Amino acid sequence: MASDSAGVTEARAAREESARAPARPSLGLLAVLGVVFGLSVTVGNTIGSGILRTPGLVAQLLPTAWLFIGVWILGALYAALGANALAELATMMPESGGYTVYLRRSMGPYASFVIGWSDWLSTCSSAALAALVIGEYVTILAGFSKSFTSTIASAVILAFALIQWRGVKTGSFTQNLTAFLKTLAFAVLIGACFVLGRGIGAGGATKPPTGFAFLAAFVLAMQAVIFTYDGYNGIVYFSGELRNPARDIPRSMFGGVLSVAIIYLLVNVGFLYVLPLDKMAGQPLVAATAAKEIFGAKGDAVIRILTIVSLLSAVNAYQLMTSRVLHRLSVFGFLPAADYVNRGGTPVIALFLSAAVCLAMVITGTLEIVLAVTAFFFVAQYALIFLSVFILRRREPAAPRPFRAVGHPWTTGLVLIFSLGFLVGAFFADTRNSIYSLIMLALSWPLYQLVRPKAGRPVPAA
Repeated sequence: MASDSAGVTEARAAREESARAPARPSLGLLAVLGVVFGLSVTVGNTIGSGILRTPGLVAQLLPTAWLFIGVWILGALYAALGANALAELATMMPESGGYTVYLRRSMGPYASFVIGWSDWLSTCSSAALAALVIGEYVTILAGFSKSFTSTIASAVILAFALIQWRGVKTGSFTQNLTAFLKTLAFAVLIGACFVLGRGIGAGGATKPPTGFAFLAAFVLAMQAVIFTYDGYNGIVYFSGELRNPARDIPRSMFGGVLSVAIIYLLVNVGFLYVLPLDKMAGQPLVAATAAKEIFGAKGDAVIRILTIVSLLSAVNAYQLMTSRVLHRLSVFGFLPAADYVNRGGTPVIALFLSAAVCLAMVITGTLEIVLAVTAFFFVAQYALIFLSVFILRRREPAAPRPFRAVGHPWTTGLVLIFSLGFLVGAFFADTRNSIYSLIMLALSWPLYQLVRPKAGRPVPAA
């Protein structure tokens, strides 16, 4: 009972500290970023290889053109509603570090600890996976031995770490550049579909399922599409480094969702122009099938190059994000000494510790295990974030909110219900790894008790 009482007292103290905190604690980070970076990190964090793969599954589940396109529009609307709720928290607490900041204020240090570490690990594994795909495709294009895959992947991770080491301006410029190249590459693909494609149109459509079968197919398609849109949260990891977070966060998030939605819709319309739906259905990589129709034998190489360009932007974004999460966890006292920031505004120790973990995952091949085990937390964090909007609206109704979620509580409630549904679906879709996740959650409590800041040690507010 004494331990429970202490935990409640600690959580209350953390919330009070957070509420009293100045709006822009520097912590050594530099407020030099703006909307251009916000859009770039959103595009970089969102568009990966999913848009090249997911259309095949959607075409299989919803084999008519209007349903096929409609589900991508609904996915964009869902992402916008999620951004709507998250933007309220991010502008209310404009500090770098992502979800761990908001959970500390709404649910206390333990929730912040669990989500922070799981977020960091899952993002490290995402960076490692993207780097490995780059390594694999470069190896194939260059005709190297497969043994070079991990070497190239490691070189990509290390190169971005060294670039970011110079400072936040260099890291953000790299993100802007790689996101621009990604957008340009997709523009070329879209243009090629319409200019070089044969204009088959939306042929090959079949009758969609009816009744419960249609509902199940629609839910599965929506889930796949929504995961493809995931990444609109990228800017919240850098809130404390924005020149004007109250303005830049909403613009970056909504502008990013709109940009991604336009790219996704044009890509899918382009695929429909080149391929009949029945030829798209079930294809693991629709983009490759479309490219072969357009470019012939060179189509495979074209898609591999497109994927490499796309994932370079993602790796840089992931590494920028991991360093901010680890830096914030250190600021909260969960990892002493990793809060050091150099003159360029880079959390150097957090950056290289994160890069080292990414490299270890690449070399040892453990990233798939980490991804599988942290997937449950990845889905859970959205439910906790949307729930946090309700908690803080009730607990701190007078707190300054530069941006208030439009349509709350209905819009926030809708995405909360969906996120809880996805959480249940994630559990039953991969029950074994979800159970491992729950075991990790149970083990995290004694670990938290071991590493949490001891009484009397000053800890910056959330």
